[in-house]
Amino acid sequence: MRWVFWILGLFALAVAVALGLRYNTGYVLLVSPPYRVELSLNLFALICLGAFAVAYLILRFVLGALALPARVREYRARRSRDDARSALLDALRAFFEGRYGRAEKAAAAAIESDEMPALGAVLAARAAHELRRYEQRDNYLAQAGERAPGDVALRVIAEAGMHLEQRRFQEALLALKALPEKHTAGLRLELRAQQQAKNWEQTLPLIDQLTRRGVFDAAQAAQLRRYAQIENLKRKSLDHHALQEHWQKIPAEQRRDPRVAAAGAQCFAALGGGDEACRIIENALEQEWDSELVGCYAECGGAVVRRIERAEKWLAANPRDSVLLLTLGRLCAQQELWGKAQSYLDASVAVEPTYSAHLALAELHDQLGHADAARRHYRESLELAVAQLKQLTGGRRRTPL
Repeated sequence: MRWVFWILGLFALAVAVALGLRYNTGYVLLVSPPYRVELSLNLFALICLGAFAVAYLILRFVLGALALPARVREYRARRSRDDARSALLDALRAFFEGRYGRAEKAAAAAIESDEMPALGAVLAARAAHELRRYEQRDNYLAQAGERAPGDVALRVIAEAGMHLEQRRFQEALLALKALPEKHTAGLRLELRAQQQAKNWEQTLPLIDQLTRRGVFDAAQAAQLRRYAQIENLKRKSLDHHALQEHWQKIPAEQRRDPRVAAAGAQCFAALGGGDEACRIIENALEQEWDSELVGCYAECGGAVVRRIERAEKWLAANPRDSVLLLTLGRLCAQQELWGKAQSYLDASVAVEPTYSAHLALAELHDQLGHADAARRHYRESLELAVAQLKQLTGGRRRTPL
């Protein structure tokens, strides 16, 4: 309804102007000797209005003509930006469709524009990487650094990720050093690179940082720390002093982890530190009972009698643990307590027949000169080992064509 009021208002204004001009009897006298011009006031007003309109139009035309080159430049720049954005969208679409050749071509066309040159160069580099054109990929990355030196994170993250896919972890670590600030994606890439480089000590602080940022939950973080600690222990297993020093640096909670304790005990035992290996296992089992860990107790060395006494105390709390019974049988056999050894090993087989228990019984009967019993247990041990191997590899068996 507003336009109706505007029309009515314009009509009213026109009527008022017409009436005003009709009753206006004034005139304008212009004298410029020897000329004398007399005009009515209404005509003079119309001439002034027309002159103003013509002057305005001429001025607009002149200003428009002067601004035309700038407008043309602006138009061309806008057209270039639109073309670059269109090329980037085409490149992104082609890349996620798996059409890497087309993606590289479209992204390369967008690099020449100042509209997000780093994104275009990195996208072209990713496409060239997928096509295994590594030299061209590196050229695109260099262009990204030259044309957009401020977009460091975009280029570095892409470069490090591509190096890691090639297992070039040293180049990835070198690239990540250029990051002004390690954000979550950078920390995850650095963790992968340190793991590939087997720098296990450097992975531990990275795991802690990523856990605080919510990347890993408690279980995932514990598993990663466990693996890193075990690999660290293996690397220190040639030097008793270095191994002892590193073991003391491991937090007490992680030292009591069954897998970490088993690795530490095995490393100390291999260097002749049987008593230290025993203490590691005993401390871990006091915190949390683990059948697999107690299986290492017979192999860690040290005083056999003391270990038998300690294991028999554990047996009171875990009378049907087949691994503990097997461990006691092996310890008694080391001490040449043949009767006790056989009773423990028979009890272990009765609870859970395993190839390890049958093998230990076969070796025991071999020592005692019971050839028939030894052959029987050797055979049963082999059958159980083969059955377990088939069970482990059954899911990976090839289907015949």
